[in-house]
Amino acid sequence: MNLKEQIGHILSDQFMDEIVAIRRQFHQYPELSFQEHRTSSTIRELLDQWGVEYDFPFVETGIIASIKGEKPGRRIALRSDMDALPISEQTDLGFASQNQGVMHACGHDIHMASLLGAIRVLNQLKPYLEGEILFLFQPGEEKIPGGAKLMLEQGVFKDRQPDMIIAQHVLPEMEAGHVGFKPGIYMASNDEIFITVKGKGGHGALRQHLKDPIMMASHILITLQKEITEKAPGNVPTVLSFGKVVADGAVNVIPDQVLLEGTFRTMNESWRKEAHRLIEKVSSEIASSQGGSIQLEVRHGYPVLYNNEQITLESDKLATQLLGSGRVEEMDIRMTAEDFAWFTQSIPGMMYRLGVRDPGSDQVHPLHTSRFRADETALKTGVSVLTYLAAELLKKKPV
Repeated sequence: MNLKEQIGHILSDQFMDEIVAIRRQFHQYPELSFQEHRTSSTIRELLDQWGVEYDFPFVETGIIASIKGEKPGRRIALRSDMDALPISEQTDLGFASQNQGVMHACGHDIHMASLLGAIRVLNQLKPYLEGEILFLFQPGEEKIPGGAKLMLEQGVFKDRQPDMIIAQHVLPEMEAGHVGFKPGIYMASNDEIFITVKGKGGHGALRQHLKDPIMMASHILITLQKEITEKAPGNVPTVLSFGKVVADGAVNVIPDQVLLEGTFRTMNESWRKEAHRLIEKVSSEIASSQGGSIQLEVRHGYPVLYNNEQITLESDKLATQLLGSGRVEEMDIRMTAEDFAWFTQSIPGMMYRLGVRDPGSDQVHPLHTSRFRADETALKTGVSVLTYLAAELLKKKPV
């Protein structure tokens, strides 16, 4: 049997039932970023049961497992995140979250189950494997600075630097059974913007005595949108959004300060730095012109996610061999962010998308919402694609 046939033979109904059960356990007991202790323990118990070697801990809950083929070769890493979101689940699933206010609303339960399934398959294929495969279970993807950055700082790849790294991520807009690829720049950087606008508050009827921070903040919000939009390089996607404005006054009370909290995202690191300077300059000048001042804090998030062209195009071809051309899609850029980008800063890598929408249905249950759900038939695709890519890419020429 060739590799495709061997994978298909291993992925029996009984095998997939076990992977689905693992996914449901993760979904039922989600844990927030950097608190994934039960999740990590469950993964380690399975690895012990399957006889797979691993190192633990990294960033308290992180794990890196390893399978070495019986033939020499290169080293590839496959990564899954583990954390959930602070969202109260509102689905009718029989395995809905039992942890109040916490939900796997970004599909990390699917990611973990797919990677564990790939481990089981690849462990059976060791006689045919060339080189070594590393499996990362990473904490804290949803929280800046991101578990990927912290694992790298703790030397997760010390003495075993991979030649490439791959991750998959669910996409509810894409039908289950499909995958999608996008070479080059794929996902945006993300920074959190906090602006404190300071003035002089007082009675709303006595404006002659005030330095109104609400008016300053209003001008700042409008002007920043205009300036960032106009100054952004023409071919660089850019988003500046403020989702929180706190002016803690009353109908006749102007506060001393206003808090603005937002996000800045783009796909060019040079423009990213320039935009930070522009945000401070514009905000400061507006506040100063009205007798006030500002304090700016930029919490630097994840960098731009760049998919190595060679790895991505080769993976696209391999996925087509495995699934057929009708189930492999070309992706567009996304303004969402991913801390997997930290890995691809130093290792040639690629993130692809796994469809989880119910086949034949037009209904989408979006990521990061209380209604998110995934068609579990996607797990078989997730396991088989991860397995096939890992085994075949080990045979290719170095990037």
